[in-house]
Amino acid sequence: MVGDVMYDAALQHGALARQRSRILEQLQLKPRGFALATLHRPYNTDDPARLREILAALAALDLPVVFPIHPRTRDRLAEIGNPQDLQTWAGVGSKIRNLRPVEPVSYLDMLMLEQNAALILTDSGGVQKEAYFFAVPCVTLRPETEWVETVAAGWNRLAWGDVDVVVDAARRPCRPMRLGRVRRWARGGTNRGRAGSAWLILSRPNRRS
Repeated sequence: MVGDVMYDAALQHGALARQRSRILEQLQLKPRGFALATLHRPYNTDDPARLREILAALAALDLPVVFPIHPRTRDRLAEIGNPQDLQTWAGVGSKIRNLRPVEPVSYLDMLMLEQNAALILTDSGGVQKEAYFFAVPCVTLRPETEWVETVAAGWNRLAWGDVDVVVDAARRPCRPMRLGRVRRWARGGTNRGRAGSAWLILSRPNRRS
């Protein structure tokens, strides 16, 4: 088997999400008018100080931040204090109002949120890659990434540190790789048992506004 099954899935299910998902209407979101955050890795969630730093960084962003809360993250937040009290979580007072926690969402709803976000902040390997497929700038809340190509292309930034590091990475303009530099990195066509003809242009992947 050749090609990239994640690329195939993103294309096929991304289109299905645009047809079926109503998550934007349910959350009263406008395309490109919000950031999307996910958090679940133990080194981010199990250290209360680290978790507070990340939440404070999200609260400092200029956009509303939709935050589907992973069960692991919810459990850690409950250990800090009342899971409904975001001010306790981040310790940033009224600034927390831009952070919108929601229950975990379905796969199609997640793809719909990813496609319409202005920015994605995540520690998920899969979400990083889907962000690239949908041409959405990504800030990876980790010291490393398995998808180094997305960083080299300028669509992904690593932000591992305090509040200022994360906020700076989120606010810096996206500067993708110079047009014309092409890498045959991920190809569709896995379901056909051969390499598909799709080449991902790392400097300008397809984006639906």
